[in-house]
Amino acid sequence: MRKPVYLDYAATTPVAPEVAQAMAQCLTLEGTFANPASRSHVYGWQAEEKVEEARSQVAALVNADPREIVWTSGATEANNLALKGAAEAYRRNHLHGGHLVVSAIEHKAVLDPAAWLEGQGFSVTRLQPDSRGIISPGQLASALREDTFLVSLMLVNNELGSINDVAAFAGLCKARGILLHADAAQAVGKIPLDVKALGVDLLSLSAHKFYGPKGVGALYVRRAPEVGIAAQIHGGGHERGMRSGTLATHQCIGMGEAAALVQRRLAEDRTHIAELKQRLWQGLSTMAGVKRNGADDSLSVGGIVNVTFSGYDGETLLIALRELALSSGSACNSASMSPSYVLKAIGLDDADAQASLRFSIGRYTSGEEIEFAIEHIRSVLARLPNV
Repeated sequence: MRKPVYLDYAATTPVAPEVAQAMAQCLTLEGTFANPASRSHVYGWQAEEKVEEARSQVAALVNADPREIVWTSGATEANNLALKGAAEAYRRNHLHGGHLVVSAIEHKAVLDPAAWLEGQGFSVTRLQPDSRGIISPGQLASALREDTFLVSLMLVNNELGSINDVAAFAGLCKARGILLHADAAQAVGKIPLDVKALGVDLLSLSAHKFYGPKGVGALYVRRAPEVGIAAQIHGGGHERGMRSGTLATHQCIGMGEAAALVQRRLAEDRTHIAELKQRLWQGLSTMAGVKRNGADDSLSVGGIVNVTFSGYDGETLLIALRELALSSGSACNSASMSPSYVLKAIGLDDADAQASLRFSIGRYTSGEEIEFAIEHIRSVLARLPNV
């Protein structure tokens, strides 16, 4: 039986062969398997050297100093460390909770920590996006207050692919002495990343979104006295006191190798994915009841196409498209029968939100797979009843 065509790269990417090979060399006695914190013998020194090399590779990917990269278990932990760590550091110096700003269409790994902080006495403003899924600098400027200490706005939306003008946000925040965090999990490998050009103080990354392993990520923390982050995991003071725990040598090395591959292949991957996205949309746009959600190509990444199939039941459609591996939204919410909160926030009604699918294309997607997907969708729509 033929395996379904994989078009869910925004949920996770397959590990690149080069990455898997590098990781395999760190698992057995013959390889670099040791605890990188074991500095009393050569095995530990070798592991530490490899981990620091990987840290440098991740830093180079975003134009940071290696000392600004804190290893985490993924973007979810990085986001939690950014929001809760900044909030705790702020509260140590202030008697009141303080105010933070997020958008209504952030990943749950930002929205849930923000809601938790609200329960701890902090104030949260949730900005509503426009119909493209974009937050304007003017919206942010209007939301800032005297007690605002943190803004967390994603660089690329995980369901729509829309790109926010984070550099403009940074200008507003810097002028007021406010920390700026960006969830960049969906940006790596799709657009160039430069923390200095963006002007962010904090930036979250996840290896499995760019052909690295699951279970490892990083938080960029700008080295400056005003960027205070309180540790959320305690037990040894690793990662310069910001995140305790024995580092998974093989995962760190996998993320480093994946980051180096992105740097080498970014232009090639972007061209390939943009061409396939255009072919996919050209095929889909000829079908009745089909409309695209989010921003146009100039304000969105190449790998994500969110499409509404008006008049069809989304769950039925997803099941019928069994030859394709797709998502009805964020992988973290795929078990929910509720319509996507992202699509609802940009103005879709329940019926259209539930009739929407996210196609996400990656490095290993082929033109033949895109053509097969178009024809499969066309044949399925022809036999499905309208609702």
